[in-house]
Amino acid sequence: MSDPRRVHDLTARLETHMPVWATSPLPVFEPVGVVARDGYAIERIACMTHTGTHVDAPYHFLEDGLTVDRIPPEKLVGSAAVLDLRGETQGDRIPVPALSKHWPSGPVPDMVFLHTGWSDIRAPTRKYLYEFPGIDPDGAKWLAARGIHAVGTDALGIDPYSNSKFEAHKILLGQGVYIIEAMAHLSELKEGQRYTAFVGPLKIAGASGAMARVLAVE
Repeated sequence: MSDPRRVHDLTARLETHMPVWATSPLPVFEPVGVVARDGYAIERIACMTHTGTHVDAPYHFLEDGLTVDRIPPEKLVGSAAVLDLRGETQGDRIPVPALSKHWPSGPVPDMVFLHTGWSDIRAPTRKYLYEFPGIDPDGAKWLAARGIHAVGTDALGIDPYSNSKFEAHKILLGQGVYIIEAMAHLSELKEGQRYTAFVGPLKIAGASGAMARVLAVE
């Protein structure tokens, strides 16, 4: 009997010519073994750990913060809710009233995903790379005070690109809230519905973050 649960893959596909953080090199995914020639297929990867859909661990900005391999596994699985913030941004900012307006009723979820619609225009354009919406310090403090384990966004960063101090990162990570960036397909999730989310960053020793597969189950 088939399982009736629907699983949503919230992960961007990794490929060489994909948009990445403006100062990062393009990733390289190179086939080094092909079945027709070698009898097996295998690839070599060269990229930044913060490529595509990825997790920011506290160590990303905090010298004494947890590295990605030390994030407790129980914080990588939990209840999740999406905040549909399309049309709620003010320039490159997500205001606190928008977060409050769309905050789910009932028990606080372990994770919240900010759906800005930015992944719909995923491309190596100046608009996508530099104008994406993020939260300001007040928004970061507001989210951290809710008691969540993680916050995700479909934009390239939780801070807008214009905030070179990365204040939202530092506030959230300082409170033990890890960050998931460059998510995809958040339009598949419904605001007001609860999901069980699974976040699987690569377990890289001592790393500030890692590429991750993110799934949400209805």
